[in-house]
Amino acid sequence: MTDILLAHPNMSPIRGALAPRHEVHALWEYESSDTFLSSHGGAVSVIVTAGENRIDTALLGRLTNLRLIVCVGSGYDGVDVDWCARHGIAVVAAVGANAKDVADHALGLAIAAWRGIVADHDFIARGEWQAANRLPSRRTMTGVPAGIVGLGSIGRAVAHRLSALDMSVQWWGPREQSDAPFPKAASLIELAAESRLLVLCCRADASSHHLVDAAVLEALGPDGVLVNVARGSVVDEDALIAALRDGRLAAAGLDVFATEPTPADRWRDVPNVVLTPHAAGLTTDTLRAMIGLAVQRVDAFLLGDEQDRGRVLSASVAAR
Repeated sequence: MTDILLAHPNMSPIRGALAPRHEVHALWEYESSDTFLSSHGGAVSVIVTAGENRIDTALLGRLTNLRLIVCVGSGYDGVDVDWCARHGIAVVAAVGANAKDVADHALGLAIAAWRGIVADHDFIARGEWQAANRLPSRRTMTGVPAGIVGLGSIGRAVAHRLSALDMSVQWWGPREQSDAPFPKAASLIELAAESRLLVLCCRADASSHHLVDAAVLEALGPDGVLVNVARGSVVDEDALIAALRDGRLAAAGLDVFATEPTPADRWRDVPNVVLTPHAAGLTTDTLRAMIGLAVQRVDAFLLGDEQDRGRVLSASVAAR
């Protein structure tokens, strides 16, 4: 058997699928990283993790036999892929595997935030609905200009869904898309100024940290709605909360946060916001498929022939 390290407790569901063929270690079950490293540091050749979970390069550097990091989900922002590339460690992720699920969730957040669906539910649940107070207070979404930040697999799926609502869709991102079926704005500020709905689907890395700051929120304006299904680090969360409280932004739908789990008190008195617990890509069907792909890649790399290993390594995002 070959040693595999599960880096975070949210990897528990994959343990049973790997254990019959590999020696599986759960890092969280050890007193400390040093305790684990002292007994198994030289044996581990594969780490299995979720891409959003940060893995310290100091830990990676002490795993002297490490050759592969498998991210179960589509993201890999918790892994320093440049460091891994320099040290001969492949990093694979299920890129695009949950794009349609995330896009569906983004559309749900957009509609819920735009139409105030959660607030309306609470209004009825509190017993405040009377015959005389059912007055229109929501705006029409059809035909509204929408902006997508990041036109990868998720951004494209979101854009197509918004187009079905007859929204006029533009996008912006730091990377060119030669085959983009939607027009690209000259800048993020321009995209925000021309949109009333702004959906964040971009990759999280050093270049996108607090990409959406107070200036972008100001450009989106008091009639604007922000939806974030990217990563919490993409938004200056303090600036977002201030804009919602001051009425300088109409509403927001958020699936990701600066700190996860996000503290409940942070949002308790923030108006016009719909929150979900980083669940956009976690349907049971897609999660099952992503776990299956991760197991397949581990088995191919550790138990397969040279051709199998080559196929795994060719999917490495650390080589791009």
